[in-house]
Amino acid sequence: MPSSDVYEQLTEIFREVFDDDTIVLTPETTAADIRDWDSANHISLIVSIETRLKIKFKTFELESLHNVGHLAELVQAKLNAKTT
Repeated sequence: MPSSDVYEQLTEIFREVFDDDTIVLTPETTAADIRDWDSANHISLIVSIETRLKIKFKTFELESLHNVGHLAELVQAKLNAKTT
């Protein structure tokens, strides 16, 4: 899946989880940039990504994420691993 498609999928998921159709993700987006991104919504976000994209994250992978760019790279790697 091209990275633009990953961002499109992630944007849809973020908009659903945070109930905000104005969210526009960039690689630099962090939790501080999105209203209501707290620990509970973070869990909902991760579960939604895993469910929608049929991937699984390991705890240590999530702990190393600093922004949406890192998340998109991890998602891309997971999706690429599924196709090989």
